[in-house]
Amino acid sequence: MIAYGFSEYGGPDTEYLLDLPVAEPGPGQILVAVHAAGVNPADWKVRAGNRKDTVQITLPAVLGREVSGTVVSAGAGVADFSVGDHVFGATASGYGGYAQYTVLNASSTAHKPEAVSWAAAATLPVAAGTAYDALRRLGVGAGDSILVLGAGGGVGSTVLQLAQADGIDVLAVASAGKRQWIESLGAEFFASGLDFVDSISRPVNGIVDLVGGETLRAAATAVTAGVPIVSVADPMLAAQWGGSGVDRERTTAAFARLADLTASGVIRPRIDHAFPLERAGEALALVEDGHVLGKVVVEVR
Repeated sequence: MIAYGFSEYGGPDTEYLLDLPVAEPGPGQILVAVHAAGVNPADWKVRAGNRKDTVQITLPAVLGREVSGTVVSAGAGVADFSVGDHVFGATASGYGGYAQYTVLNASSTAHKPEAVSWAAAATLPVAAGTAYDALRRLGVGAGDSILVLGAGGGVGSTVLQLAQADGIDVLAVASAGKRQWIESLGAEFFASGLDFVDSISRPVNGIVDLVGGETLRAAATAVTAGVPIVSVADPMLAAQWGGSGVDRERTTAAFARLADLTASGVIRPRIDHAFPLERAGEALALVEDGHVLGKVVVEVR
């Protein structure tokens, strides 16, 4: 099969198309013919070697951690998925998503509703899942206000959509080019930089951080002491104010909830760029550049 990955830790020059055998699913696993794969910042960070302590790989490694596709075969003990089922999920450890076929753990897979496109489903496990889990961790509800740092990306924009559906008011910090997108999602926009803290004139009940560093430091010191903070980007810094990282729930039940929210229109994945597998390097480069608006996917024909 054709896949796209990297041969050693480093920059984009380590990436190339691979020709690999199709894997056999193990117990509790399914083999999926990939239709679409989500592209995320975590992908290039794995390639760069920034995730060596948390993501175990064998080189050469296939990139990507979320896909949608059709079940081709199932390993022993799989009862909830059958050949021909349309599914989406997170790839099993040691497998990547930028490929014609990949392996998923059945416990981290859900059925794809017909109303949800292949591309949209492929963006749910990482970005939408992180957003859902972050809000759940924050513990806010209707009538509360939250500050979202880095609101213009895949995770941030999903936080905005979920918050709006739950009656939560959002103050969103993002780059100037994303203002129209942010405001269309019902949030109050604040331009990136450190001056945004001087423009916030009302209390917030929680912070979702997707930036870290000085941006998080500025926000944390500006809000009322004890306000809960959940940081995807810098959980160690958030801990200085009693905050935490995000505990991800990568389960069938969690992904099914995301699918239902997408099918009903609560989550509306914005997919601005789709590349064929042969151009997966361009897709990842666009995400690594850091200025893309909406999600990027790799489509497998």
